Parts: sequence; C-alpha cells; structure tokens
Amino acid sequence: MNTVAFHTLGCKVNHYETEGIWQLFKEEGYERVDFERKSDIYVINTCTVTNTGDKKSRQVIRRAIRKNPEAVICVTGCYAQTSPDEIMEIPGVDVVVGTQNRRNMIPYIREHQKHREPINGVSNIMKTRTYEEMDVPAFTDRTRASLKIQEGCNNFCTFCIIPWARGLLRSRQPEEVISQAQQLVDAGYKEIVLTGIHTGGYGEDLRDYNLAKLLTTLDEQVSGLKRIRISSIEASQITDEVIDVLGKSDKIVRHLHIPLQSGSNTVLKRMRRKYTTEFYKERIDRIKEALPGLAITSDVIVGFPGETEEEYNETYSFIREIGYSELHVFPYSKRTGTPAARMDDQVDDDLKHRRVQELIDLSSDQAMLYASGYEGRVLEVIPEEKFTEDREDERLVGYTDNYMKVVFEGTNSMIGEVVRVKITQSGYPHNYGEYVRVIQQPNLTDTVLSS
Repeated sequence: MNTVAFHTLGCKVNHYETEGIWQLFKEEGYERVDFERKSDIYVINTCTVTNTGDKKSRQVIRRAIRKNPEAVICVTGCYAQTSPDEIMEIPGVDVVVGTQNRRNMIPYIREHQKHREPINGVSNIMKTRTYEEMDVPAFTDRTRASLKIQEGCNNFCTFCIIPWARGLLRSRQPEEVISQAQQLVDAGYKEIVLTGIHTGGYGEDLRDYNLAKLLTTLDEQVSGLKRIRISSIEASQITDEVIDVLGKSDKIVRHLHIPLQSGSNTVLKRMRRKYTTEFYKERIDRIKEALPGLAITSDVIVGFPGETEEEYNETYSFIREIGYSELHVFPYSKRTGTPAARMDDQVDDDLKHRRVQELIDLSSDQAMLYASGYEGRVLEVIPEEKFTEDREDERLVGYTDNYMKVVFEGTNSMIGEVVRVKITQSGYPHNYGEYVRVIQQPNLTDTVLSS
C-alpha cells in the first residue's frame, strides 16, 4: 500500500483543507503515516501570511526531500499559490498545486510518476468565482470540528497578501454547509467551528442569503448539534440581523473573535480597514447587550508603518475600554508585495517589541479579570485531551462555550463530550475546576453533585 504524509503550516483553514486532501488519498487506498516517517508521498500545505511563513514552508519542503529523496514531494496552499516558480526551483519538488483544483493533485502525482517531470498545476486564482467543495467527514486528532463555509477575501488591507493567495470571496452553498454539519455531528462532534478566509463575509456573493440566515438554519436543522462557534468575524459584518440571531440562539456560543488590528483611526485608515473605532465600539456594545457574559477575543498589529506614540496610546486606551477576554498581539511584519511593505516610516524593532509586551501584559490582566467572574460557577466544558503527557495524570483540558480553558480531573471517556465543571480557581491561561455529576431523579429537577 502506498503511503502519504502531511505537514500543515498556518491557519485553521489550512488544517481543514489538509483533512480534505487526505480524504482524496484515502479514497484511492493510501495509508497515512506520520510526517517524521519515511513515506512514498509528502504533501506540504504551506502558509504565506508573512515572509516568515514562506521561509518555514521552504524549510519543511527541504526536510521532506531529505527524509526520502525517492518520494514524490507535493506542495500546496497559499505560498504555492503566490510563488509557484520559487517553489519549483527547489531541487526535489515534483508537484505544485495552489489553493484550488486540489482534486487534480493525485492525477498530477501519477503523471509525475510516469514521466518524472515536475508539474506546476497553479492557475490564476483571481479568475475563480466558485467555491471548491472538499469532503471532510472527520478530523485527525481533533475534538472540535472545523467547517469551512467560504473562501477568499475582497478587502485588500494594505498589510495583507491573502486575497492574492486565496482570490475573491466565494461562499459555500447553504445546503452543502448543512449537509456537512450533520455529517460531522453524526460522527460524534458536539461543537462546530465555522471557518473561512473571511468567515463573516459569508453570503455576500449569494442571492437573498447571508451569515445570519446560515446560523439560523444550522441552529434549526442540524440534529444533535450542541455548539456553533464562529472562528472570526469583522466588526463591519456584525449586522443587526446577526446580533438578533446571536441573542436568540442557545447553540451559538458566548464567544466572538472580532479583529481590531488597531485602536487608532489614523492607523486603521492606513491599513485600509473598513471601520472606525467609534463604529467598532458601537457594535461591541450592541453584542454585549444581546449576549451577556460574551467573551471577545481579538487580533492587534503593533508597530504598523508610521505608528506614532500617540497612535499607539490610542490603541492601548481603546483596548482597555473594550475589555477583551484575550488578545493575539503581533508586531507588524513586512510582507513583500503588499502596499504597507513599501510605506515610509517603518517602526524600529525595539520599539515594536516594547509595545507588543505592554499589550500582552494588558491582555493577561483583562483575561484574568474576565475569568474571575466565573469562579465558583458551573460551566459546560468539552474536554479535548489529557492535560499532560504523564499517564498517571487524571486531568483533562478543554474549553467552555465562552472560550475559557479549563483543567479538571476526568476520564478519557469524557473527551469530546459535553460535561459540567465547577470553576474552583480562575486564572490565565488556565482555569481549574472539578467535574460535576448531574443525577436525573424522577419527577424532580436535576440534582447537581460535585465529584
């Protein structure tokens, strides 16, 4: 039996697509082996969001070539889409496929095995107008299922290369989303994470259909689904209709990831973001009203070209005003080929890192404050794995619906299930708790007992 090994760099979408590519190989009778083992075929799913992503992708490609010089090396993903010629120049690369036409991968590999000639299967992504379906009935080593609902982005922020790697926005047909959601729930997944390149833009290219309608349909039609999580949504896409659905649903979790990038209007304008801080704040206030206890996480870029001390202070103050439950803070990194990389007034690295550290400290304080509000309360947790590698350790770790990471004593049979846990000690990055048993008594309300 032929073997195939995968290595995935980058975001949730890439991980989702690797599972889709694996399904294609599985259907053809391949055996999947660990990337560190010798394999007949290596598939490297690359990232290009930063120059570092390109560099890491090249390192992994070379590692695969060293493992088995006789193997077929197939490179796919965002870096493959934007720089196929650069990848083809690496001695030992055999097949390059971008971020579309993944179904051609195995035919290309067979063609290469026959003729021993390298194949560049990358085509112009900007001409693509339809969503490429990929079957993902299950995930390798995952208790939360991602469900990709759209592809591409129309925003063209000045720091971002992704539209050139993924093309323009294409939404998946609603019936395909619902069908795969049901398939995943039937496979045992309790939580589905809606994901995409620009997830909140779902439906912008569909007729009379949008994200709010999709959320409602998932809520009403997918039997057995416990949790719906949106991986990321832009403030500009949080419509009144979306807020209404969030407020009514008992399946959509109390957590939204709403990228900020900067809390300064002048920086937002240079970034070509489609909102002001005033608009962002108004949307946040409205959502918090609809979903009390909502956890809001976000992304912030520090040291964007030309960022003054005053602009940075505006960002710091704005973050403090919003009150996030966690922040992902990134120092601005030049991405070749983007307008921001060519801007004057690039910020000094030392200054960038000082500002990054200050925002990380602020994020930790805000995360601790948010978590402290749940100490002593019973929350539903889906355990994902054992907390340590120590076989004797009986502790599990998983997430509440409002994205608090909780460690508690439990059994392996609980992994992937919804269990009730009392938070005994709040903290960050981990909270600690104890499993709570619920005993059904005839004609009485549930009785809750701590373990």
